Amino acid sequence: MNEILFEINIAQIHVAVTWWKIIGYLGVICFAGRWVVQVIDSYKKKAPSFPLLFWLMSMSGSVLVLSYFIFGKNDSVGIFSNSFPVVVAGYNLLLHLKQGTRP
Repeated sequence: MNEILFEINIAQIHVAVTWWKIIGYLGVICFAGRWVVQVIDSYKKKAPSFPLLFWLMSMSGSVLVLSYFIFGKNDSVGIFSNSFPVVVAGYNLLLHLKQGTRP
């Protein structure tokens, strides 16, 4: 999964894209996109709100990014910095599911 699929050259920036980078990009998009979901839900409810989808996106995004750092890059800084969000997202997702609240 570390073989180069394609390369992008913009200005003097060179990016070699592998399957692991695609997994990492998807994780970052998912993890960042959760805030869009949170803002939309809060806007609808006229109060701060964290819907189930927020926690699902947090968990899946965290796992994808953590997988990238463990298997794709083997970067201890990335592994360490992305381990905490997996635990927090997992805990909050578990709490949300135990409450039986609906999205």
